[in-house]
Amino acid sequence: MASSDLRKFSESTARNQGPIFEVLEPRLPASGTVLEIASGSGEHAAAFAPQLPHLTWQPSDIDAMALESIEGWRQHTGAENIRPAIRLDMMDLIAASKLLPDDITVITNCNMIHISPWACCLGLMELAGQRLPAEGLLFLYGPYNRYGQYTSPSNASFDNWLKSKNADWGIRDLEAVVECAAGNGLEMTEIIEMPANNFSLIFRRFTSHL
Repeated sequence: MASSDLRKFSESTARNQGPIFEVLEPRLPASGTVLEIASGSGEHAAAFAPQLPHLTWQPSDIDAMALESIEGWRQHTGAENIRPAIRLDMMDLIAASKLLPDDITVITNCNMIHISPWACCLGLMELAGQRLPAEGLLFLYGPYNRYGQYTSPSNASFDNWLKSKNADWGIRDLEAVVECAAGNGLEMTEIIEMPANNFSLIFRRFTSHL
């Protein structure tokens, strides 16, 4: 009997794939490994990796069902440059560090920081500061507040909904994320407005950071 299809589908992921890839692709290096933190369904890996044969894509997530979906997409795509997903917890970097590949050149993270405790953002930045090479790229995507203010009424409603689900969740102030990054040797070099009141944030690791 054929195994069941464990792939999950997200309408929002399907919508944002094109705009995200347009921003990400020209900023990627010529070789190395892209570590995707919080891959979710795995649809980004399945969409992006086949278009980037010069890079290896390492998906990850903390959720067991997400890991199953990522594997389902990996098998469905058949792309040889997608590695099996690994379970990473941004609040347990000691355990995470034992699972990470050695050749990380890029870290991507879409739509995690607002649907997780702030400690996950702290862990993500610490990981990027530790593992990215000099000038290595950290790419973030999602909704952010600017100077303590919502960027749209829909984001205000979304933030209230998030906090009703979990008091530790919520749309973060972009300036707080930038400050957290700087404390780990990461400099934000670009802010790119995206559809649906989202932003792409581009960070590079300081060459002098130890």
